[in-house]
Amino acid sequence: MQLSSKGRYAVMAMADLARHSNGNAVPLAAISGRQQLSLAYLEQLFVKLRRAGLVESMRGPGGGYRLARDAHEISISAIMEAVEEPVKMTRCHVEDKGGCVGDSRCLTHDLWRALGNHIVVFLGGVSLGDVIDNATAREMAQQAAKRASDEVSDGRLQSAAGNQ
Repeated sequence: MQLSSKGRYAVMAMADLARHSNGNAVPLAAISGRQQLSLAYLEQLFVKLRRAGLVESMRGPGGGYRLARDAHEISISAIMEAVEEPVKMTRCHVEDKGGCVGDSRCLTHDLWRALGNHIVVFLGGVSLGDVIDNATAREMAQQAAKRASDEVSDGRLQSAAGNQ
């Protein structure tokens, strides 16, 4: 599967923006720091995301970017398309008149093309909000489990102290 860092970084940055903006502009430097991504590279990606209407830029002090729509209205595939990141499972070029192997298609061409189509459909059905909701739910579950573990530990310590 050919998926460069461009698509992954764009999705990571958009997820960070969705998580931390609360309707306010978020500086790219903050996203860069949290996600450990190059600021210069993020600037290039966000130009494309803005042109696609996925983000809005805010200038001046407190400026940065914010989502142009609700996170649940932005599909992962829309982000990938905005930064010109195709999901491609074959090494073939559809536009070329030639084939995968010389002048003919490879034996597994249709298999990989079908898989690529399934991935595109899947990413089209997953919103940025879905990604954030899942990450938030996972973090909340981990925090709840830690609190429960801490409470059990505290209860054991208290009961052990009461038995002495």
